[in-house]
Amino acid sequence: MNLSRLKLSQLRALVAIADCGNFSEAALQLGVNQSTVSHAIATLEEQLGVVLLNRGRYGAKLTPVGEQITDKANQVLKLLDDMAQNAQQARGLQGGTVRIAAFRSVATHLLPAAIARLHHRYPEIQVTITEDNDIDHLKQRLTQGDVDICVAEVLKGKEFESFLIFEDEYVALLPSQLGLRDAQLTYSELQAHPLISPSHGTCFSRLDDYLKHHQIALKIAYYIRHDSSMVSMVRQGLGIALMPELAAAPIPEGVQICRLPFTLTRPIGAALLKEGLHTPAVYAFLEALRETGDFSIPQAV
Repeated sequence: MNLSRLKLSQLRALVAIADCGNFSEAALQLGVNQSTVSHAIATLEEQLGVVLLNRGRYGAKLTPVGEQITDKANQVLKLLDDMAQNAQQARGLQGGTVRIAAFRSVATHLLPAAIARLHHRYPEIQVTITEDNDIDHLKQRLTQGDVDICVAEVLKGKEFESFLIFEDEYVALLPSQLGLRDAQLTYSELQAHPLISPSHGTCFSRLDDYLKHHQIALKIAYYIRHDSSMVSMVRQGLGIALMPELAAAPIPEGVQICRLPFTLTRPIGAALLKEGLHTPAVYAFLEALRETGDFSIPQAV
């Protein structure tokens, strides 16, 4: 018996007849004519030297040895499907593109290390980054399919699959010339100097809600839209900025960080559409990003 002469088309025909119970429906399932299926089974039985199917008026039924052979055929076809899937995944990791939308601070200080880790493993994967500090804009890009992954504040909603990377703590940025050297400021020290706050978005609303909820009386002197502008104002001695630490980085010369007298954080994470069709390259990047979650905020030298 020369098994090397067996053809995959014969195994597929046998499995199809076992599923359908007759030759005509098996032919429709395979997209061929009935004579092709009949010839495949007749040739297979001749090569194996056994009868696989009992033909009758009401269809075809597997013989005992036919059942055994069909089980083996299913295993062979499944192995072939697995091989094809592995090859497809490998092709996706050899090429493919990962489209990312992220906060500027995340794109500057977190993503480069993750991308370097990804390219070390899969140098052919391409990465594009869209920067936007408006979380609603980032969420829209993700839901519309313009990007594959959003890396910013953790997105909430049943349509998203999200994971936390780290908690970005709100800190006080103050001019070094103020001479406040304690690692943590007091409420009285905050009340004694002009305060600078984000003017919009979740960074503002989270801080504002926290102060109101805990009845913390702090008078904000300046509401500023951009993180870099807030840092520049601190450097010019115009006040103390209250903002997430990552948004302030890199901390320039002439500016120091102190902890606030209360603890407030913004969760930074990655999100993708739960029902989206994601490529192997996307999951490879997520794995690299998870491994890059432990990092330090850049400081001035």
